[in-house]
Amino acid sequence: MITILRPALLSCLLILPTLSWAQEFVTVPRRLSDEAFYRLVACAAPPGGECRKPLIRWSDQRAVSLTVGVVQIDDHFPNYKLDLVEAAIDRAIAEINASGAYLVLERSYEPDPDIAIYLLDTPQGGIIEGTGNRELDGSELAVGRVAIRSLGADIQEAAIALSRDINRREISSVVLEELVQALGLATDIQSPAYPDSIFNENSNAVVWLRGQDAEALRRHYPRL
Repeated sequence: MITILRPALLSCLLILPTLSWAQEFVTVPRRLSDEAFYRLVACAAPPGGECRKPLIRWSDQRAVSLTVGVVQIDDHFPNYKLDLVEAAIDRAIAEINASGAYLVLERSYEPDPDIAIYLLDTPQGGIIEGTGNRELDGSELAVGRVAIRSLGADIQEAAIALSRDINRREISSVVLEELVQALGLATDIQSPAYPDSIFNENSNAVVWLRGQDAEALRRHYPRL
């Protein structure tokens, strides 16, 4: 992931006018308090430390009417994975909407959704090109990537790219994780204490929002 503060692009690399660093995940030895966990996934703060990324979120007005849609399907993106992705998007939206956070996401089949999803012929580890999205094109793609454009603390738009090489067993988990990251919780956690977290850096197996994952989303988007 990358963030450029212009409006900003958020990914795992934060780029400022004179400074840049990567912060894809934070390693911790044990489970954290709810507040420490939230700060880690929201702004890359290590336990007891300062934020290493800006806190960004969709505005209250936009958060309750966010649209999610597939805007590009490359010719060689596997057809059987397409059906799995479509189902995973619907499940992920349902999980987020049921989390108790001040959020309402809905599927869109119109151009220019708030969160645009690109299903690409790009191999795992390849360079994204041809999307027309300047935040994605030219960047490396693992199995999934999210890019967020923000103005100050307010997210303006987000884009998610999925590789043709994504494992079918990982699709539901990856789609949910990328959608949650597109909401501003963009840092993973590396710890043996968190096998049940969607933010687990070393696993793409969790397909629900429970416990501290859901609590972090509620803290980021508290009920008014």
